[in-house]
Amino acid sequence: MSEKPVALGSNVSLRRNVNLLGTLLGNTIKADKGTSFFNKIEKIRQLSKSAREGGNQDDHQALLSVLNSLSDDELVPVTRAFSHFLNLSNIAEQFHSVSKQCAERFDVPDHLDELLGRLKNKGFSNEKIADTVANLSIEVVLTAHPTEVTRRTLIQKYEQIFKCLKSLETEELSPRQKNRLTTRLQQLISQSWHTLEFRSKPPTPVDEAKGGFATIEHSLWEAVPRYVRGIDERLREHTEIALPIDAMPIKFSSWMGGDRDGNPFVTAKVTREVLLLGRWMAADLYLRDLKPLIGELSMSVCSKELKAEVGECREPYRVILKKLRAGLRQTKKYCEQKLADPSIQATLKHDELLEPLQLCYDSLHASGLGVIADGPLLDMLRRVRCFGLTLIKLDIRQESDRHTEAISELTKALGLGDYGHWDEQQRQTFLLNELQSPRPLLPMNWQPSANVQEVINTCKAIAEEGEGTLGPYVISMATAPSDVLAVALLLKESGVTFNQPIVPLFETLSDLDFAAESISQLLALPWYRGYCNGRQMVMIGYSDSAKDAGWMSAGWAQYRAMESLTAVCRKSNVELTLFHGRGGTIGRGGGPAHAAILSQPPGSVDGRLRVTEQGEMIRFKFGFPRVAIQSLLLYTSATLEATLLPPPVPEQSWREMMNQLADDSLAVYRGVVRDEPDFVPYFRAVTPQRELAKLPLGSRPAKRKVDGGIESLRAIPWIFAWTQNRLMLPTWLGCGEALDNALRANQKAALEEMMTKWPFFRARLDMLEMVFMKTDPKLVSFYEERLVPNKLKPLGAKLRLMLDKSIKTLLQLKEGEELMARQPLSREGIRLRNPYTDPLNFLQAELLQRVREHEKETNGKELEQALMVTMAGIAAGMRNTG
Repeated sequence: MSEKPVALGSNVSLRRNVNLLGTLLGNTIKADKGTSFFNKIEKIRQLSKSAREGGNQDDHQALLSVLNSLSDDELVPVTRAFSHFLNLSNIAEQFHSVSKQCAERFDVPDHLDELLGRLKNKGFSNEKIADTVANLSIEVVLTAHPTEVTRRTLIQKYEQIFKCLKSLETEELSPRQKNRLTTRLQQLISQSWHTLEFRSKPPTPVDEAKGGFATIEHSLWEAVPRYVRGIDERLREHTEIALPIDAMPIKFSSWMGGDRDGNPFVTAKVTREVLLLGRWMAADLYLRDLKPLIGELSMSVCSKELKAEVGECREPYRVILKKLRAGLRQTKKYCEQKLADPSIQATLKHDELLEPLQLCYDSLHASGLGVIADGPLLDMLRRVRCFGLTLIKLDIRQESDRHTEAISELTKALGLGDYGHWDEQQRQTFLLNELQSPRPLLPMNWQPSANVQEVINTCKAIAEEGEGTLGPYVISMATAPSDVLAVALLLKESGVTFNQPIVPLFETLSDLDFAAESISQLLALPWYRGYCNGRQMVMIGYSDSAKDAGWMSAGWAQYRAMESLTAVCRKSNVELTLFHGRGGTIGRGGGPAHAAILSQPPGSVDGRLRVTEQGEMIRFKFGFPRVAIQSLLLYTSATLEATLLPPPVPEQSWREMMNQLADDSLAVYRGVVRDEPDFVPYFRAVTPQRELAKLPLGSRPAKRKVDGGIESLRAIPWIFAWTQNRLMLPTWLGCGEALDNALRANQKAALEEMMTKWPFFRARLDMLEMVFMKTDPKLVSFYEERLVPNKLKPLGAKLRLMLDKSIKTLLQLKEGEELMARQPLSREGIRLRNPYTDPLNFLQAELLQRVREHEKETNGKELEQALMVTMAGIAAGMRNTG
């Protein structure tokens, strides 16, 4: 958009790409709207930059004057211009992180390479290192996001822009080739500008699942084999031991089409459809791999095992691969037909996909042709081990109350009383008796309610899928052992004959505090010990616990829960996997993954990690193959380091300090969110929360209960709303007061020791600092001026004062003059985006006022579209939504 140089640190390549994309966007805007309109955009940008960087009050007022003078017809194109630039800037930053210039300047360290060298220096044997790497089990769970604001159509154009930047990086390009690539970039940016940013209606769960499949098809399918090769190469260099052929450190699962917690649109029928679409896509991708592979494997020499399988023939590898190709084609046909007729039976199984490829691989090595075996054939084998025939395993998630409701209806129908009114011991006794009874419990002619029938239909869908094709069954809002046993009974009565893994999700502060005791009681039950077979997964909820108790208090509760769960499972000789329900924002457990993993309690990782990635973070971390490889290597190095070089056990004095910080922050947080009578009306006035619920962004409702208040509002839109107006309140509220109390009690030395020696505490403060860097009290004040009734404004002033004091307290503790001084690249990235984000914030506040005042007027649609664009642009500027 700007034709003038953009100052961003000292990196020439990043500045060049940002300027190039901005200039091409400016060309597009001028071609569409004319030079006069473009000049107005430039004036807004320049005033925003000078007002932000120089604190020039005259420029600030001039900026507001220009924005306020915009007609309704101008609002949409102006907001779109700034939103598009922020998206293009993000692409340039993403590319920069994996670019050749960045690697040459060591701006992005190779964490895995550095770690392997460090492990050798610390005395770990080659065998120990290689064995630990080979046995790593990292699972990334892709989840839909009700505030993900970028259409898949645009994401695909962004992928092409990324590829063009990659091609421009080639030094040998002729002027004509560079011009050709620049023209292609101009075309793509013009396409993006002339494409509607939003869907006309909310996506269905199937649409969301297709978005997850697209990430695999366009990025992860290419990235995973390259990522595994990268591990193998580093392992050989440092240990002289190769990664075993069957080792697959990373796998992927999904909640898209399986997560029915609070989403009435995810039904058993939808789950079946998503599973079939996943199989179809997997078969299609493997067929694409097979076409060139059959062409390459033209050799005749083979092992006796392969000859026994195909008989005497001239080209044995082609024979067996063509047979596999026929099976995959039949699988695609099966999926298409089964979508229309559920009675059709499956054809190809996982082993029938893997075994022919493994036989070819072994034969080539046995025939002295290992160099051929270790090419595309090995890549395909690794894809099979990662993605299987299902493409991605689908978790099932449902709220515990739905299971209680189902069994309550059943016990009442059988004349046994109301299960919902029984105490925990009565529930366990009943459930265990029925789980061990050979007779069926469900009456033949029972007619349950629609809600209960849907729960049973879901369990029947699990039975139809069979063992090993689905992820675990996750129980949200779990509190007690009976929650797990209830699901086990419903599965049994629905025809599930295998031990489906069941995962309790502990979310609130009280549930986190009781999590270890709950799992201890569960593992003490002989029947369940046999069921879980020495393995237990427990999910830690970051989002709802932070919404319930505030970020500081919830973080400490999560840490204590993980620590206690690790001890309980170790004592019971049960292998624990902690499943981290992290969101994109820091307020929902997000933040730098590497630091987050290394700050977990010692012994809690132990080679196993399961973590969610949501919405826009999927795009930021896995949207492009080179970025995905870097993200996967970061996960790998952090998991390996947390396993072999775990952080220290916290000193008792640190625990006592954290207890005090948590208590103090909790009191302040709940004192505002729960006890302040003006808080809810202030929240609804100063944020776009009400308007967000009307927008076609995600399939899941913003609230668990339609008529519920703040307590039923999901954590994602809760965080999203505060991120949009730049107050970011849920993350920092209470933290500053807690730290200030400690400093005033002469505890600075103790806090400094914790920062220096305890990764958990250091990571908390670093993430808090990043949040503070994204806040802007002046912008919040503008929202209040436009949107908040006078009687509520004193609360806003109080919160902004609390924010200011919290920032000063953190800087005092870290002995810094400005935020993120030790992270210049991240700080500069935020500074770059601010002149483009600020106008969107001012416009959003103005639009919210207009929308609320003129809801029934004919121009309402244009105002709503402009409002949606501001949400998308601010989300891009903040680099996350909720």
